Amino acid sequence: MINKYFNRLFISGILFTLVIAILSILLTQLPILSSVGSLAVALLIGVIYRQSLGYPEPLRPGITFSAKKLLRFAIVLYGFKLNLQLILNDGWVMILLGIGVILFSFAMMHLLNKYFKTNSSIMFLLAAGTGICGAAAISAVSSIIKAKEEDTAISIGLISVVGTVFALSYTFIGPLFDMNDVTYGIWSGLSLHEIAQVVLAGGSANDEGMAMALLSKLSRVFLLIPVSFLIMYFISRRKHQKTGGKVDIPYFLFFFVFVAVVNSFIAIPHNLSAAIDQLTTLLMVMAMVGLGLSVPLKSIREKALKPLYALVITSVLLSIITFYVASVI
Repeated sequence: MINKYFNRLFISGILFTLVIAILSILLTQLPILSSVGSLAVALLIGVIYRQSLGYPEPLRPGITFSAKKLLRFAIVLYGFKLNLQLILNDGWVMILLGIGVILFSFAMMHLLNKYFKTNSSIMFLLAAGTGICGAAAISAVSSIIKAKEEDTAISIGLISVVGTVFALSYTFIGPLFDMNDVTYGIWSGLSLHEIAQVVLAGGSANDEGMAMALLSKLSRVFLLIPVSFLIMYFISRRKHQKTGGKVDIPYFLFFFVFVAVVNSFIAIPHNLSAAIDQLTTLLMVMAMVGLGLSVPLKSIREKALKPLYALVITSVLLSIITFYVASVI
């Protein structure tokens, strides 16, 4: 085991994803890529690298480690974004609305999957990403349902790009409808996929509007905990009925909950919190490099188009519904 993790090629594979991850983060400093986000850029670089230079086979163990193990560690650290006390004290209405958003997302993706007859795994992951918290939800759920790496990568790529387009469009739509900042913040937090996208859209609101946007969004992130365990329960039940076997439990979810509890009840210094946030981003971006390298271009052509249609349809309908909900609460 020790030799496995200190093998020169294994370390080189991890460093390979680290270098590309840093490059991706630096590229997002460019105005043309600043809104896209480092996750999408890293995925794209990984895909382009594989199509142009091929998969760096000797480095596979380290790259796979980044795509799987580091991704799970990043999800655990994602728990530091949650303050359960704040959400449970002030966000009950948002939690209930978040449950509605999640149910709508899964229901729409299920119906559209029946219509388009496309990849069920990608559609399920997109439902989780749309309803809960984008790439983090997709990553967590993919571990539970044992999704293929390329399905996970395609789902994260789609949710990142579509969500960014929606976030940018919100900054123009809000003023057109003369929305007040609080209403705009609630709308953004309830409908956009990623925290970063909510921050991007919420930047055009005042401090109160941004606070409501983040509270709305973090209430949905909180729901990743019960939704993940519900999915585990139903998969375990179905597997037991079919084969009598037990589902493999992704134990990193328990650490995610533990970290969220720690962050909620123990004051963490701002500098340490900022460092953890940066580390979380770096690990997520490294994982995206590994996932991007796992995707053949042929798979994107065959698997991505219909799920993209479904994601856009679901996102548009969700945006319209939450727009009216935010206007009346």
